[in-house]
Amino acid sequence: MEYVGFVFGIFGLLAYVELSALKKRVTALEKELAGIVGTSSYEEQRTLLDAVGSYIGKQVALDLKEDCKDVDIAMYGNTKHGTNTILDADGDWILVRIDFAKGSKEKLIRASSVQRISLVDEK
Repeated sequence: MEYVGFVFGIFGLLAYVELSALKKRVTALEKELAGIVGTSSYEEQRTLLDAVGSYIGKQVALDLKEDCKDVDIAMYGNTKHGTNTILDADGDWILVRIDFAKGSKEKLIRASSVQRISLVDEK
C-alpha cells in the first residue's frame, strides 16, 4: 500500500514541475505579445485613421479584418453593384453610406475592424 502512495506522490511532483514550467512560458509569451501590440499595430492603425479624415465624402473600397466582415459591404460596397462613401469619421468609428441599385444604407463601422481603405476611381 505504501508503494501506491509513493507512485502517486512521484506523479504529483512531476505534474507540479510541468505546470510551473508551463506557467513561466505563458508569462514570457504574454510579455512578448504586450510589446508587439504596443508598437507596429498601433502605428498602422494611427496611419489608417489619419487617412480616413482625408477620404470624407469620397468613394472608397473597404477591406475589413477577417473576423469583422459585414454582409452589406461585401455584397454591394466593394463591387460593381454599389459604392461606399465615407460620411464622417473619428478616432473610433467610421460612418459609411453604401449605395446600391435599390437604395442606400448607412453603416457605423468600428475603425479597429478596418484593415485597408483605398480610393475608388469616380467615373
